[in-house]
Amino acid sequence: MRPTVRPLPRSWRRSAPAALALAALTLTQAPATAAPATPGGHCARLTEVRVPGARHQQAACLDQLTTAGTIASGHTDPADWAGLTPKDLAVPSGVPGIQIDGYFPDTSTTNTNHGWGHDAQFVVRLPDRWNGGLVVAGTPGNREQYANDRAVADWVLSRGYAYAATDKGNTGLAFYRDGRTPGDAVVEWNDRLTQLTRAARATVARRYDRPPSRTLVTGMSNGGYLVRWQLENHPELYDGGVDWEGTLWRSDGPTLLDFLPEALRNHPVYAAGGEGAGKARRALHAAGFPAGSEFLWPYHHKAYWDLTQRVYREELDPGFDGPTEAGTPFCATGTPACDADYDYASRPAEVRRAVKKIGLTGRIGKPLITLHGTLDVLLPISQDSDVYARMVRRTGRGHLHRYYRIEGGTHTDALADTYPDRLRPLTPCHRTAFTALEVWLGSGQRPPASRTVALPAGTNPVTLANNCPL
Repeated sequence: MRPTVRPLPRSWRRSAPAALALAALTLTQAPATAAPATPGGHCARLTEVRVPGARHQQAACLDQLTTAGTIASGHTDPADWAGLTPKDLAVPSGVPGIQIDGYFPDTSTTNTNHGWGHDAQFVVRLPDRWNGGLVVAGTPGNREQYANDRAVADWVLSRGYAYAATDKGNTGLAFYRDGRTPGDAVVEWNDRLTQLTRAARATVARRYDRPPSRTLVTGMSNGGYLVRWQLENHPELYDGGVDWEGTLWRSDGPTLLDFLPEALRNHPVYAAGGEGAGKARRALHAAGFPAGSEFLWPYHHKAYWDLTQRVYREELDPGFDGPTEAGTPFCATGTPACDADYDYASRPAEVRRAVKKIGLTGRIGKPLITLHGTLDVLLPISQDSDVYARMVRRTGRGHLHRYYRIEGGTHTDALADTYPDRLRPLTPCHRTAFTALEVWLGSGQRPPASRTVALPAGTNPVTLANNCPL
């Protein structure tokens, strides 16, 4: 239960702050896994299926559970997933079944979907033709429960999986207002995904007369962080997971509180040109922003770096700027309490304690596949997944992990439409990785060793949007 917070304008909440055993496997060759029949037929037990623990829920019988139908029927919100997938991504159809929308008890009120004004909202989708599995997900950024509908839900539903997603218990740019002490809002993200996983497993068992034979967890960005945390802390609930450019939190760094201030200090100097530009560029490279990613810096400075630094710093270190909430946007270095001058290493011990309570260890307990784009300039790969892969190895869990660095991938796939000659989307790579996890769990055949996946030369955007041999 969290204290009440002030609702934000809806437009604010859309801003952001990711068969390998067969080398030739592509997405279009992935086998369908839906069972030939499901007991009870279309929307069986519609009036009986309940999500345990929910304070409110409503079930609907739909002819189409994917976005091919849910946009028109009002059972998704395209604003939740705007900008996350390439425009040429295929949309599967022909998946009838039950959708349950609802919320768990909570006291925060930022999520206004359905006019509820209530957080801890969830969506559960139960296809008529079920393959025996369940996929659960948390959302990227501070988005709501439908944020994964295009990137994840459409595809797994078309393969016969049941699907469930949570808004993580607080949404919007002022998510940091939720909770009593620093870090509490992010702690709730982990708790809400655990809660939903348990509830969804029970819901699936009630609908299909048996529990899921396989439960998989996946997500991008903050959702990828949740995958890591769940497999470290609740491996008993899952059979495995796919982490798509998950956010790295660890008390001794690196975290975004280390590299984003460097970007805020140096990018204005670099962008201005002149005598200091070369030094500023080298400083950005040293902070983790890779050479060759410069064309992405102006957009990320404007849309992501400043905002992300301020709101996450407010969540974990509200004392930095005193009574000011989330700092001063785009303040110049030297301005009092400016996030461009933030120095995590010099902050009081309680800040590291706040980060530690949401921190990762690398001690995963079930198979995990991580993928991350080499041109990610919101969460630079050298400061995030490269580090996490080393953490997993150091804990002796490397046999449970595969890590694929996707050349030319960046943090949000819509940018691949803007720069089709320089970037590739990660959505199809996620799907191939997911298929690899299925093979790993089903046959015991391990995916190939972790590696960098080269960007194929001369491939057209439509092909890249729907195929990713790894």
